Amino acid sequence: MMLRRVSGVVAMLAIALWLGGLIVLGALVAPVIFSQVSMPWSADAMTVVFQRFDGIAMSCAAALLATEAARAIGRMPFAPVDHLRAAASVLAAGGAVYEGVSLSPRIATLHAEGAVRGLGSAGMELSKLHDLAELLGKTEAALLVVVVVLQVLGATPRERK
Repeated sequence: MMLRRVSGVVAMLAIALWLGGLIVLGALVAPVIFSQVSMPWSADAMTVVFQRFDGIAMSCAAALLATEAARAIGRMPFAPVDHLRAAASVLAAGGAVYEGVSLSPRIATLHAEGAVRGLGSAGMELSKLHDLAELLGKTEAALLVVVVVLQVLGATPRERK
């Protein structure tokens, strides 16, 4: 019982930081920076911001996966809602790791090489990678909301009090 509560708290804190960051960066910071700061400085700034956030997101993903592993070890068998929550957690974590290890570094490299979204072959690649990163961020956010909902649904009536 204590393991379940502690893992639930750790999972929710990790999700809050990760999901909150995704929302703030995607809905507030990036649109404001790109509309108020001239190129290439806006892209320079957002490259640094996203690289730093990738580390936070991957750390939160690791914490979330660690809580799922602790739950699996401490409480077998899983209920169906637990399997769904774990699957959504793994998918979201996979997205964060892919973004942090592959997409963001490639976007940063293209930007550093002078690529401009939509211009030339490097710009087309940059645009494609940016669109994929945006889609992954939205997918991660949706999956994290699902994890929260499944966390609540999986709690026993006594734990909800």
